[in-house]
Amino acid sequence: MAEYRISGVWKDSSGIITHYAFHTVNDSSISRAIKKTKDEAIRLLDMSGNSATTWIWNYNNCCWNIGESVNVVNGTNGKYLRSNPDKKETNNLDHLVDFDWIAP
Repeated sequence: MAEYRISGVWKDSSGIITHYAFHTVNDSSISRAIKKTKDEAIRLLDMSGNSATTWIWNYNNCCWNIGESVNVVNGTNGKYLRSNPDKKETNNLDHLVDFDWIAP
């Protein structure tokens, strides 16, 4: 059983998320980001007992805030990750930090 935070995404030229920045939550710390493909992320979160939440940068307080739960969903085109559909754009995976310009 593992707990993760997702702080950012990488997208292709069509704006589709291809990779996620995963952090492992430990007893007293959180790991640096590890780039996971969509398939790797789905496999991790499909494992029983594993969970993830979005990790949102708070620009006002200069700190990270825990956002919404992230789950694997079976769509018409296969499995994908989705945060709780609470209608807050800032909590959605598509609006996390864009790592394309930070790390290839």
